[in-house]
Amino acid sequence: MTAPEARRPLISGNWKMHLNHFEAMKLVQELSYQVTRDDVDAVDVSVHPPFTDIRTVQTVLESDRIPFFLGAQHCHSEDSGAFTGEVAPPMLAKLGVSYVIAGHSERREVFGETDEAVNAKVRAILASEMTPILCVGETLDEREAGQAQSKVEAQLAAGLAKVSADQVGSMVIAYEPIWAIGTGRTASADDAQAMCNAVRSAVRAGHGNDAADLVRIQYGGSVKPVNAAELMAQPDIDGALVGGASLEADSFARIIQYRLHD
Repeated sequence: MTAPEARRPLISGNWKMHLNHFEAMKLVQELSYQVTRDDVDAVDVSVHPPFTDIRTVQTVLESDRIPFFLGAQHCHSEDSGAFTGEVAPPMLAKLGVSYVIAGHSERREVFGETDEAVNAKVRAILASEMTPILCVGETLDEREAGQAQSKVEAQLAAGLAKVSADQVGSMVIAYEPIWAIGTGRTASADDAQAMCNAVRSAVRAGHGNDAADLVRIQYGGSVKPVNAAELMAQPDIDGALVGGASLEADSFARIIQYRLHD
């Protein structure tokens, strides 16, 4: 597959700790039956299975010529070493992984990943010639205290430290309000646009106009078929990072086909 066009929509399915490799294979095949060539001509699609499923999904994508990008949910920042249980970026690259999520809120909130650790992963992913999906977002307490934008700006500044403007322009940034993930609550389209615009403005201030104009910004937070079209219609939203709704082929296909329901 060729490199994505600037600001081309990217719909990513984060399967989290769900699906064994048989189930993942079945889901990819079911999804491929519902997503048409016209769909993937208009929208990039990435699937992010658990580590144990990646080789199986890679084989299905390649053998059946399914035009989805393969993604991973996480990686270590080192290329090798005594890090039991971790996976190095070059290992993922060797499996044909294109996109790697870095700093998902669950990694930050549950596993205590710091901004500095996330930045190290972003730079390691880039060094292995894959594309980071850098996640940023605020908690409900931070939003209600009026700190949403400052929290996201601080995460961006730290996450993009020592990353060149050209590299930032090639990346994906996912704004995922923590209070909306897995709760059924979703930011309104206006609120989502306002925060994604704040993300782009922060990139512009830190890395220049070209990076800000090129970087793709996803919204993630209870994205479903019913709200995908409205979210994707916003000028600063270039895609969606989809959790639970990506675990079922019909719902994920309808999100990918959001333009048909606009």
